[in-house]
Amino acid sequence: MEENYRTLKINQESPDSGVFNLLINRPSRGNALSREFFTEFPAALSSLDHNPQVGVIILSGAGNHFCSGIDLQTLNSINQDTRSSDTGRTGEKLRREIKFLQGAVTAIEECRKPVIAAIHGACIGGGVDLITACDIRYSTENALFSVKEVDLGITADLGSLQRLPGIVGFGKAMELALTARSFSGLEAKELGLVTTLFTDKQTLDKGVAQIAQGIAAKSPLAVIGTKRVLIKSRDLTMDQGLDYIATWNSGVLLSDDLTQAIAAHLHKKKPLFAKL
Repeated sequence: MEENYRTLKINQESPDSGVFNLLINRPSRGNALSREFFTEFPAALSSLDHNPQVGVIILSGAGNHFCSGIDLQTLNSINQDTRSSDTGRTGEKLRREIKFLQGAVTAIEECRKPVIAAIHGACIGGGVDLITACDIRYSTENALFSVKEVDLGITADLGSLQRLPGIVGFGKAMELALTARSFSGLEAKELGLVTTLFTDKQTLDKGVAQIAQGIAAKSPLAVIGTKRVLIKSRDLTMDQGLDYIATWNSGVLLSDDLTQAIAAHLHKKKPLFAKL
C-alpha cells in the first residue's frame, strides 16, 4: 500500500497473499486512539476495501497491546473544543463530534472485505468498540479486556453498548459495562467475545494468518455477501432476512465464481476466483 499514515501501518501478509494487516501503530502510547486515528482509520479501510488484491483484513496492534482505549488527550480536547456559552450549540457540536467518531468504528462493518481482530495485551474501552465491530475475533489467553468508559465518567458511545449484547448476551454485556471490570482472554472465550484463544502473540499471528488465508481463497462474491447479509439480518425479522438474501443472490448468484466452484469440486482441484 502506498498510503502513509501517522497512526496506522498496512502490510501485505506475503507478496501473493490476499491477506493484508492493518495495525494500530502508536505503540509508545499503548495504541491509544488519537483524534487523527479517527480520520485515518476509515480512510485506510476504504482504501483496502477498494483494492482488488485485498481479500481479508487482519486488525491488530503494534507493540505490547492491541488498544488501550481512546487517548485521554483526545477526550479532553473534545471536552474543551465543543464548549461554548450557548448550551444548545455546544450540544449540537458535541453530537456531530460523537457521530464522526462513531463513523470511524462503523467503517469496519461498512467495509465489504472481512475484518478479523487479532487481540493481544490490553483491549480497553475504544479497543472493545473496535473489536465488537469486527467480523471475527481471536486473542491470546492473557489478553486483558475492559469496557472502561463508566470509570471515566462517560457512557460508552462508539458502539460497544449496541454491539456487545448481540455477541455475549444482554445480561453479560450489562454487567461488563456497569462494573468496567477487567477480564482475561480465557473469560472472553467463555463469554463468546472471542472465538479461539492462542497461547501467545506469535502463535496468534500465525494462526490468524492461516485462517485469513483460507477465507481469502474462497469466492469473494460469496464472502462479501455472507458478511453483508449477516450484518443486515441483525435488524430484520426472519421473513425480511430471507427476502433480503433472495434479492442479494438474485443479483450475484449466477456468477463465474459459482461455475468455478462447481467445476473445481467435480474435478477435485482448487478453484481460482477473479479479484473483486
